[in-house]
Amino acid sequence: MKTKIAALAAMLLCSTLACAQTTPIKVGLMLPATGTYANLGEMIENGFKLYVAEQGGKLAGRDIQYFKVDDESDPAKATDNVNKLIKRDQVDVLVGTVHSGVALAMAKAARESNTLLIVPNAGADAITGAMCAKNVFRTSFTNWQPAYAMGVVAAKNGHKKAMTITWNYAAGNESAKGFVDGFEKGGGKVTQNLTLAFPNVEFQALLTEIAAQKPDAVYAFFAGGGAVKFVKDYAAAGLNKTIPLYGPGFLTDGTIDAQGAAAQGLTTTLHYADNLNTPRDNAFRLNFAKTYKTNADVYAVQGYDAAQLLESGLKAAGGDIKNRDKVIAGMASSQVDSPRGKFTLSAAHNPVQDIYLRQVKGNINEMKGIAIKALADPAKGCKM
Repeated sequence: MKTKIAALAAMLLCSTLACAQTTPIKVGLMLPATGTYANLGEMIENGFKLYVAEQGGKLAGRDIQYFKVDDESDPAKATDNVNKLIKRDQVDVLVGTVHSGVALAMAKAARESNTLLIVPNAGADAITGAMCAKNVFRTSFTNWQPAYAMGVVAAKNGHKKAMTITWNYAAGNESAKGFVDGFEKGGGKVTQNLTLAFPNVEFQALLTEIAAQKPDAVYAFFAGGGAVKFVKDYAAAGLNKTIPLYGPGFLTDGTIDAQGAAAQGLTTTLHYADNLNTPRDNAFRLNFAKTYKTNADVYAVQGYDAAQLLESGLKAAGGDIKNRDKVIAGMASSQVDSPRGKFTLSAAHNPVQDIYLRQVKGNINEMKGIAIKALADPAKGCKM
């Protein structure tokens, strides 16, 4: 009888403590698997899984179980899609996404359900601004960061009059605003902000407008398939010969091969470049290429760092994902040893990081220098 009681007691103890440490941590990947951003979603997922694989398939000694939902890059479906992971699959942590409109809905759902969220791309300023929360983190950027740096660079290059062009959605509009902030702080003037609906890629009418106004420079925010077509169309119109084209790194990251000759010489700003040539980055790029038979890009780095950040929180909590306060504190205070270079997190949980000046040469975004060191987003409206 005593033996049975002892065994039952052990089972009960296991169910509440030890066994909780042996069950897999549920990671919900809500990323684009179809459409314009499908390749970006794949690179983020591969980066995340690569870091986990490098740790022997575990984070802080815990097995990882993946649940996946295609976010379809559709904000109208975002709430239903994220609730599949939160309510149906009961994931411990959400990782997503690319499209800022979708990410905003994810952040809202994460706040309401108190689910841990790591954003490995979408730069919507509000996520770590007015919508900031203790359980919401980002391993990428705000739309403001690389755009502001590009505005500073364009002004330093002596340009006085510029135009911006982007899709009319959160990421594009905030990126254009960031460029305006940096460019006009340096003495320039943005004369017009051109937009078209996402994911429309019929640029001809807007290119005609640019040709007619003849600005000193153009700043463009597009990514994925849209970036490929825009850069090609800009060159086909002959504008690249007379009006320098600038953009955040998304204009050329993961798109250079498809853009071909049209991309050569393009100047962009981003928190990553292809030739950093540091031991950390070289090891990452080699392992990524061996594993996935393709070159890593900024999206892969951001996914990789999302896994690193999660591990920091888990280590601080002794592997216990349910000890939310310790997990969050560990993530918030971590210094991430990223392939992009080490970075810390701001009080709003956004990376404080160097923004590189890059130029397309061949099939790489070659680092030409640092546009701004340790740039922190202003996190307007953040109250935790």
